[in-house]
Amino acid sequence: MTSLTSNFNLTENITTIIRPPYFYISGFTGIPHIKYYYVFLSLVYIISLWYNSIHIVLSIFILLFRPKYIAVFNLAFTDVCETTALVPKLLDMFLFGRQFISYGQCLTNLFFVFVFLFMQSFNLIVLAYDRLVAICLPLRYHTLVSNRSMFQLIGAAWVFAVFILLIPVGFITRLSFCGSVVINSYFCDHGPLYRLAAPCSDILPNLVMSYLDPCLVFYIPTVLIIASYICIIHALFTITLPQDRHRAIKTCTSHLILVTIFYLPINITYLLFSYIPTNVRIINLSLTSVLTPMLNPIIYVLKTEEFKESAKKLIRSVAQRAVGPVKSTS
Repeated sequence: MTSLTSNFNLTENITTIIRPPYFYISGFTGIPHIKYYYVFLSLVYIISLWYNSIHIVLSIFILLFRPKYIAVFNLAFTDVCETTALVPKLLDMFLFGRQFISYGQCLTNLFFVFVFLFMQSFNLIVLAYDRLVAICLPLRYHTLVSNRSMFQLIGAAWVFAVFILLIPVGFITRLSFCGSVVINSYFCDHGPLYRLAAPCSDILPNLVMSYLDPCLVFYIPTVLIIASYICIIHALFTITLPQDRHRAIKTCTSHLILVTIFYLPINITYLLFSYIPTNVRIINLSLTSVLTPMLNPIIYVLKTEEFKESAKKLIRSVAQRAVGPVKSTS
């Protein structure tokens, strides 16, 4: 009887999970006048919302029926969602001193910030695929890249992003937090969060996912995009007419700029995570999280002639409707 009681108590202790009522987001530490940086982030957020809204309107009403711009629309939508999941809460915490966040809100914040961040990466892969087929297999473009196939690719990317993120979030719900509740980041970041449970939980599954997810979402896509552009460069040498070669290169510049400003800082941060000071890492990731969504629509609108022409047509159409038909005075 005593043995059974002791076994029951042991099982009860093992299955007990300690979940704190709240976490504390530390943000930046020891940096003077840091509130000006948060004001800067808020301005970037407003600009990002404005330009991405224009991007979405142009994609829906003018260009959405072309496969490439289905992905462009999804990129703009993802940018709006990612910055909205991150910046308003960040400003509420650090400008108004509300740095405590409940356990449930923390996991929700983690999930949405990362799922939209993952989708930004997958969108760039889809756009790279579009450019690859358009330049390397132009005669088969309309067969391989149709509206249906583009919706299928984007749908699969959303499912995959949610799936690979639900796994680490599920692992976090199995952790016990019996020590510190201070998260050394500017949001409920997965790495700083699961490390808080190290003294009293097995964090190996979370550790594995912290290496696996960046490989699936950042490193492998970077390699695939580089490989696609190697094929594109090879195809460009087979184009005999200089004007056709120039046009093909011009269609890739916008995407290459987006790839560089998105993947370069993120890959450097994750690869050198242990060697980068906390504040430097936070600044790097926070700037990437807000600047990239702001720059995406600006780069596409400025670099893509179709968007500029469509914007002019839309403005003329709105102006004509506002003025109304001119009545004859005769």
